[in-house]
Amino acid sequence: MSLRTRKVVIIGAGHVGSHAGYALAAQGLAEEIVYIDVDQKKAEAQALDIADSAVYLPHRVVVTAGTYEDASDADLLIVAAGPLPDMSKGQTRMDTLRQTVEVVKDIVENIKKSGFHGILVSISNPADVIAHYIQTKLEYPKEKVLSTSTVLDSARLRRAISQEIGVDPKSIYAYALGEHGESQMVAWSTVMIAGKPILELIKQKPEKYGNLNLQELAEKGRAAGWHILGGKGSTEFGIGTAAAEVTRAIFSDEKRILPVSVFLDGEYGQRGVYASVPAVVGNKGIEEIIELNMTEEEKQRFHLSCEIMRENYQLACNL
Repeated sequence: MSLRTRKVVIIGAGHVGSHAGYALAAQGLAEEIVYIDVDQKKAEAQALDIADSAVYLPHRVVVTAGTYEDASDADLLIVAAGPLPDMSKGQTRMDTLRQTVEVVKDIVENIKKSGFHGILVSISNPADVIAHYIQTKLEYPKEKVLSTSTVLDSARLRRAISQEIGVDPKSIYAYALGEHGESQMVAWSTVMIAGKPILELIKQKPEKYGNLNLQELAEKGRAAGWHILGGKGSTEFGIGTAAAEVTRAIFSDEKRILPVSVFLDGEYGQRGVYASVPAVVGNKGIEEIIELNMTEEEKQRFHLSCEIMRENYQLACNL
């Protein structure tokens, strides 16, 4: 009897790629992890470091550095290559588009040659635009290319709400939508605390919820990455765990709803753009897109975010 093992190839062995790999190893989500990086020594060092930690982890995992040939039989490919925004120059994630596209062009060509046919998860920023760019250039099924996008922003939002109201974030259902970046928005009309709309709680229990500043909470969720980046130069643990959440949903066929960036083809009144919305994630990739009932004002903010990403996608294609 032969048992199937789960193989993940991670392109990019920097802060994000290394922590994504470690999260997969620590949570027992893959039996084989392969790092690919233009800096071969760094890929080898990261692989060795995680392999050493695996000696004391509860799950066995083989971690190595390899080449694109290793992607031919991989179940999942994570793209985590590209520059970080330069805060000293006031850069946003979208400002790194030109640099990231230059990196991703080579990655796409190598993926094509490898014969990879699994599911691709992109982390590289600007997350939504790069996922769209990769899907188009690979000519790959749109349901098999997604980005972690606002999975992390939504966690940051839930954490901010939790700290304000004293309820565990696991009991809070709130999504950051649109761009994993400056134009993201929160549809507060859909935010639930243990199944109860937060807007109703504000009216019914003003002594506890009446002083909530929703705009401030949305900003805390959006700006959290910048606080982390400014404080230590990179984000690592949050994005690594977000990548693990998406991986678990795929490998375990959880049919889990996560706010990932997906190709919209009429949903939310949008076509031909990748944006972060709640979607059912399973072993086929994106299996269903959930359309939230947003207010007209929320729809307008979501459409604005999509338009920004659409314009930058066209720019990426012309680079």
